[in-house]
Amino acid sequence: MTTSTLPRFSDPSDIDEFVAKLDAFERGAIGPDEFRAFRLVRGVYGQRQEGTQMVRVKIPFGRIDEAGLSALADAADRWSRGFGHVTTRQNVQFHFVDMANVETLMRRIDEAGLTTREACGNSVRAVTACELAEVCATAPFDVSPYAEAITRHFLRHPLAASLPRKFKIAFSGCANDCAKAAIHDLGFVAEIREGVKGFRVVAGGGLSSSPRNALVLHEWAAASELGRVGEAVVRLFHRLGNRENRARARLKYVLKKLGDDGFRAAYAEVRAEVDAEAASELVLPIPFAGKPAAPVLTEDGKRTPEYLAWRASSVVAQKRASGADAPSDEDEYVAVYVRLLLGDITSAQMRALGRIANEIGDGTVRLTIDQNILLPWVHKRSLPALFARLSAVDLARLDLHTARDVTSCQGADTCNLAVTSSRAVAKAITEKLEAEGLGAHGESAKTLIKISGCPNSCGQHHIADLGFHGGAKTVGETAVPVYQLHLGGGVDARGARFGRQVVKIVARRVPDAVVRLLALYDAEHTPDETPAAFFERVDGKRVIAALGEIVTAPPRADEIADVGESAGFLVQTGAGECAA
Repeated sequence: MTTSTLPRFSDPSDIDEFVAKLDAFERGAIGPDEFRAFRLVRGVYGQRQEGTQMVRVKIPFGRIDEAGLSALADAADRWSRGFGHVTTRQNVQFHFVDMANVETLMRRIDEAGLTTREACGNSVRAVTACELAEVCATAPFDVSPYAEAITRHFLRHPLAASLPRKFKIAFSGCANDCAKAAIHDLGFVAEIREGVKGFRVVAGGGLSSSPRNALVLHEWAAASELGRVGEAVVRLFHRLGNRENRARARLKYVLKKLGDDGFRAAYAEVRAEVDAEAASELVLPIPFAGKPAAPVLTEDGKRTPEYLAWRASSVVAQKRASGADAPSDEDEYVAVYVRLLLGDITSAQMRALGRIANEIGDGTVRLTIDQNILLPWVHKRSLPALFARLSAVDLARLDLHTARDVTSCQGADTCNLAVTSSRAVAKAITEKLEAEGLGAHGESAKTLIKISGCPNSCGQHHIADLGFHGGAKTVGETAVPVYQLHLGGGVDARGARFGRQVVKIVARRVPDAVVRLLALYDAEHTPDETPAAFFERVDGKRVIAALGEIVTAPPRADEIADVGESAGFLVQTGAGECAA
């Protein structure tokens, strides 16, 4: 068994407690509601399919090594479906897990230092960060140590699992806000002032059916204050959050109720209390000791058209490192993205990627918030060997970060809240663009597409150039699956902007609609205008006109079924455990 090179987040006593609670539930000593609340904060969700569970493993700020990937691969093989799913919060989910197998799954990932604790439920969730923070040329410093320190501060914190609703934290390495701090309950954006590391601090952001851009709490706060900032905001939420109405329980509703000035005043009051205690100072972790591997040389595939296309699509430059341990030839290192289809990765691919990270990288990979993977610290001379090894396990895919690289939630495949099969329509969009030779080259390829199976925005449709959320429309006496088009959303240095709801589109027509919208951009964008800028400013009426019969023609008989289904459409939603 591979030994982990990363610090542990797990504690075997967490699993012992889960087993004891499960036993108490099965004996009737505690009721289903009490057990449900407990299992959720231990990362175990009920699925749409009765009797099966989704288990979510926290991967703080997306960093994982070979031991962790091997443990996840075993979990996929032994207790799930042979693959895991990378989420938009840099976690890994396993579906169709029997409750009887949850303990053994937890104990296997514990061997690699991984935990499910507070991965779900009304808790401080997994802390996310820009996957490039360590190596990005525009980042003033690496936010990873701060993301880890905040993770440890709130993991098993007295308040962390008893909040009114979920609480999400993100760290961005620069003003571009690649980690989307602006849509989080608490967000930190790195900035150096007068030689001092610090952060712009925002709070009260969120998506779901009522999206909100986060409020600026501090234009700049020294990094040394982070623990007190986080502690104060979590305490504020614990005290003032709505515990009566789950649909109005997120921190953004506290902000809405108090207003900007009232929220800042409430924060200042709690912050003074925290400062007086002087007990929430962050302890930064010991830096990760991994070193980049020496060049691995091979002639296999070198300079072939396939290799050159992959290199152009997947390889990004790294900034120079600093410190005594920096590689002497650091200019020769790059970071390499691995594109996953719909965030899925098989057990064989996990094991292979773990070996590759050790042999060609620095021993780690980063899961990304767009459901892909980054492999940092690859020597340029190792790229042909890396391409060959990734190709052998079907991980040298092209079209990363293009219109073909669609982000999607799980949708009606497993989620009780979902109305439509978002994964199926995401796959159909990719296949349509591939068949038409579109969405991979030229400026329109930069179009960002995100899909959710319901309004809750687990697929983050609100912040896409082209966002879609699933719903149903009654035509005569028949329910038809449709998607609401959200146009021109995104997150950047200005904050979050949320896509305008323009028109509903029959589910089976969404791929054709995407083709039509890319053509609209190609025909009508101004010089140097990006898809993000174009779809933000284009008039909704112009979009509807361009879509034409796609949105005006009544649904045909063969369009009544959802994408990927042959039978008629039936809205089947239940009590959701995974709302955004």
